[in-house]
Amino acid sequence: MRFIYVVDPMCAWCFGFAPELAAFLKQHSEIKVDWIMGGLAPDNDQPMDESLRTVIASYWQQIEQRTQVNFNHDYWQLNTPYRSTYPACRAVIAAETLSPNSAEHMVKAIQSAYYQKAQNPSLQQTLVECAVDIGLDGAEFEKVLLSAETESQLQQHLALVQQLRVSGFPALFYVNDNNEAFALALGFCEVGDLEERFDKCKNNIA
Repeated sequence: MRFIYVVDPMCAWCFGFAPELAAFLKQHSEIKVDWIMGGLAPDNDQPMDESLRTVIASYWQQIEQRTQVNFNHDYWQLNTPYRSTYPACRAVIAAETLSPNSAEHMVKAIQSAYYQKAQNPSLQQTLVECAVDIGLDGAEFEKVLLSAETESQLQQHLALVQQLRVSGFPALFYVNDNNEAFALALGFCEVGDLEERFDKCKNNIA
């Protein structure tokens, strides 16, 4: 049995969900977690238009009100935002390739850079700095980040997301020994909700 966590490092609701997820996983540390990249927004080298910037900035305000996290709103003044999260997703896959079980650390590093340090994770240099922050070699990471193998793995992640019929993030699934997947979260929820749903899944399975 295992958990599948579908996440995008640049999904603000995933950042808001992080404390709830951490509390839940701490109670179930014996269960392996597969970190699957959701791919919120494909590659795009065009700056985000003003209307979309306004919408996303308003989401940050809403998420702060509902969750335990805070955002550095200076991001919108200090950067040229791009609606492109695939590079950040590839970065997590590349980190996991170089150092098994580092996906969680890389997601957290990207979230910290983006939401707390007001850095732009759509930029390759930011992603390299995040990799170095978690102890990876920058040049080696950059090579893997841009490799065909990493792109192939991203496509495999996206195919699994489609198979699970995930339409938004965060999404957490429990997969039993029969390889049956049960949704514990499809969007933001609190740790108590996760525990309640997990108990129901186990009881129903039993």
